[in-house]
Amino acid sequence: MKELAVTAAFAPLVGALIAGLGGRWLTRQGAHTAAIFSVLLSFLASCVIFWRVLHGATFNETIYTWLTSDSFRFQVGFLIDRLTALMMIVVSFVSLMVHIYTVGYMADDPGYQRFFSYIALFTFCMLMLVMANNYVQLFFGWEGVGLVSYLLIGFWYTRESAVYAGLKAFLVNRVGDFGFILGIALILANFGTLDYVPVFQAAPKAEAPMTLICILLFIGAMGKSAQVPLHVWLPDSMEGPTPISALIHAATMVTAGIFMVARMSPLFELSETAKSFVIIIGAITMFFMALIALVQYDIKRVVAYSTLSQLGYMTVALGAGAYSVAIFHLMTHAFFKAVLFLGAGSVIIALHHEQDMRKMGGLRKYMPITYWTVLIGALANAGIPPFAGFFSKETIVEAVHLSHTPGATFAYVLAVAGVFVSAVYSFRLVFFAFHGKERFESHHDDHAHGDVKPGEAKSHAAEEPHHEAMHGKPHETPWVVTLPLILLAIPSVLIGGLTIGNMVYGDWFGSAIQKSQVMEHLAEEFHGALGMMGHAVATLPFWLAIGGVVLAWFLYIRRPDLPAVIKEKLQPLPAILEKKYGFDDFNDWFFAGGARRLGTGLWAWGDKTIIDGIMVNGTARMIGLFAGAARRMQTGYIYHYAFTMIFGVFALLTFFWLYLQKL
Repeated sequence: MKELAVTAAFAPLVGALIAGLGGRWLTRQGAHTAAIFSVLLSFLASCVIFWRVLHGATFNETIYTWLTSDSFRFQVGFLIDRLTALMMIVVSFVSLMVHIYTVGYMADDPGYQRFFSYIALFTFCMLMLVMANNYVQLFFGWEGVGLVSYLLIGFWYTRESAVYAGLKAFLVNRVGDFGFILGIALILANFGTLDYVPVFQAAPKAEAPMTLICILLFIGAMGKSAQVPLHVWLPDSMEGPTPISALIHAATMVTAGIFMVARMSPLFELSETAKSFVIIIGAITMFFMALIALVQYDIKRVVAYSTLSQLGYMTVALGAGAYSVAIFHLMTHAFFKAVLFLGAGSVIIALHHEQDMRKMGGLRKYMPITYWTVLIGALANAGIPPFAGFFSKETIVEAVHLSHTPGATFAYVLAVAGVFVSAVYSFRLVFFAFHGKERFESHHDDHAHGDVKPGEAKSHAAEEPHHEAMHGKPHETPWVVTLPLILLAIPSVLIGGLTIGNMVYGDWFGSAIQKSQVMEHLAEEFHGALGMMGHAVATLPFWLAIGGVVLAWFLYIRRPDLPAVIKEKLQPLPAILEKKYGFDDFNDWFFAGGARRLGTGLWAWGDKTIIDGIMVNGTARMIGLFAGAARRMQTGYIYHYAFTMIFGVFALLTFFWLYLQKL
């Protein structure tokens, strides 16, 4: 098991080093071969580990001790149980699909080798995070995915928007990480160890501030898993290439926070207040981020806000004490969200990097494979049975309904409403991009055919400087793009119904995840996947999901004129959604602007006035004044010096005479 674990974790690191340091001696084909083979090796090792874990094997050992300070040991170690094995399979498989997809998507990019190095390194950091058996290694992987996400989001560093998005992601995550490392420090101070198992065993009887520890740890999760108000970095991360959008949003960075809270479930079960904090934050993120997706026209941003909403569902499940359900939704979401992102990327390739859905339409007949896979992803995201997302999302709604965590009622109402909104924005994307009138005609090179005046062509090009003119109709993308879509679409259909019985309601996770009363109540009502689908027909969430699909069809296929009318009637709500509730504006004004104003003030009053004006230049001016006064006394005339001497002697004599008089 040890050799397999080391192989699974470190193979992507070797691939990243080969692809990144190969330079001119390694061709583009060599770079992607090294990266893909390394991740494939990691996936195969993960599969073997998963098989062994299913048959009862576990592993919890130290691999390397890198620092000893007094009685504290900082180690690299792996804890492999069913939770870890599941995460290893999901991370390595989705990463492998993204690596293969990247061969087609980034084919003409000059940073081809650098990109493969980054995504392989990203996979290594995420695997180190999920396989950790101690908080130090957890923090290493945590910071590693944060660093590589900064490099990948700002991959196209010549674009100012990409640089801004990368910095935004990095800085917002530093806020969350500050809380996270404080939580780890409190664990070390109260338990005297940084290994998971001793902490979990001692926690129930320890006199430690568990509420504070759990909230600080969750603040870290709020940054990584993009929960309000630390969610603002995730939509802007769309500035990175589409493959990394899929990798970050589906299986790696954003799921790190969800995994961490599930792993820390023995601690969170000791604090009702912390769970209440978690469920309320998750509910707000879940519903209000879904509403923003309704007004987005950038196809990647629609999927990005969908990710925010689905992460909110996972967080709500954690707050309800349904940790296994949160991990179950994490797994199903990883597949169908990867399909949606990679499908969006396939459309972007076919339309020569056009991302505005208003310039799409009618793509179904040109891109059938992309269409059907995206449709599967949308059905799963909307929670329509029998697709994977239905089982996980429906279970979350039921778990929140049964939960006694303070705030659960609030979360349940928003969760049910969120089902409707999810269906609307999911099928708004499908109908906008693949159905209806073809709106990409205006993007052809019409000027070459004499259809557009030179001034008009120039004006249009000025609006979209990074878009090339299309020549001919769009067509299906190459197999390196469509094959990962198909392989990800299959589990998006099947994996929910096949695994829900054992993973959610059985003893599948064993001691890896803390059990709660909510799961016991849910298990009493579960009668198999088919029974769940049959029962769903009589529930409100099912009909809300169907209603959302029908409403999207009516608004964007039957009456495409109505959305503009509704938008006008509902003002100012659409404007608030388009402004994203003002989070970005507030952050730019208060935090970014405040930092600039503070810096300007410190420079103007501190540096310029006090240091330069008084201490440096002021001292120099004072010395100059004294020197000027002394210079005037040096006249060169003897009678001036004689007068000064006589006056001085007279003054001294007067002083001594007065002093003697007092005596």
